[in-house]
Amino acid sequence: MPVNSEELKTHLLQSDEEFRQLAAKHHELDTRIHELSNKHYLSEPERLEEVTLKKRKLQLKDRMEDILRRHRVETSPGSPATSSASPQAS
Repeated sequence: MPVNSEELKTHLLQSDEEFRQLAAKHHELDTRIHELSNKHYLSEPERLEEVTLKKRKLQLKDRMEDILRRHRVETSPGSPATSSASPQAS
């Protein structure tokens, strides 16, 4: 079971297809944003592209954080997903 955030990210990159796809797209957008930011001058369409890419990248990061949060809750001690038996009411 992953202990810290980096271990959890590594685990999810290996085991969760959605997380892996989000991370790949996030990296792709980051690369393009860096390409644009390295230019001395951006045309109006390039500025619009840069803003749009940054917003999309943030959406992807938010979704990845949602997945991380869900996995932390599911793997936390005492959570229903990790409890083997629940007390029964008499």
